[in-house]
Order: sequence, then structure tokens, then C-alpha cells
Amino acid sequence: MMFKITILFGALLLATGLAGYFGTGAEQLTALIPAALGLILLVCGFLASNESRRMMAMHIAVMVGLIGAIGVIPTLLKKGQPTAALAAKSVTLVLCVVFVGLCIRSFIEARKAREAAAAESGEDPAEDSDSE
Repeated sequence: MMFKITILFGALLLATGLAGYFGTGAEQLTALIPAALGLILLVCGFLASNESRRMMAMHIAVMVGLIGAIGVIPTLLKKGQPTAALAAKSVTLVLCVVFVGLCIRSFIEARKAREAAAAESGEDPAEDSDSE
């Protein structure tokens, strides 16, 4: 389910970046940064649709979301920026923070589910399966 949310947030960030770029007169390529973040999230979301790649792709996606959120904060404080740029940056921050929060919640739920499944089967969830 989380891979679908990743694809959704990727599409929203892609649209935000394009709107910010064209809304500011298509002069600054840096306005496309949210679009780049969105493109990476889209790729991660599609990769995560495959069960064998899910964990890796989702960890990359949450890292991209976190970098996006942290990276946009200092740019919000610049004075004299166009309203469209400020709006795009604000939307990017909100989307990235919400996405990271949803990912963290999903990771916690997945870990609890793994621990519950291990407890039912009598395995030690703290034991690494590769340590034989």
C-alpha cells in the first residue's frame, strides 16, 4: 500500500516543481528541484511495487523525502522571492514532511507485524536470519 502513496506523493511533487518553474517565468532551473524529488519518488514507488525490492526502495524514498524537507527549509527564509516560488517551496515542505511521517508510521507497523509473525511461529525476532 505504501508504494502507492509513494507514487502519489511523487506525482504531487512533480506537479509542484513544474508549477513552480512555470509560475516563476521558467527562468530558474532550481524551481524544478521538487520535480526531481518527485521523479525519484515515482521511481522508488514503482520499484517498491515488487515485494523483493520494497524495503530498499522505500528506505531510499523516505531518505529522499527527508532530504527534500530539510533542504527546502533554508530557502523559505529568503527575502524578495516571487509568491509562486514561496508557494512551491511551502507545498514541497508540507508534502515531504507528511510523506516522511507516513513512511515512519508504515515502517513501525511493518516491524510490529514481523515481530508478531515471528512470535506466532516461535522464532526470535531479534535473531538475524543470516547468522547461521
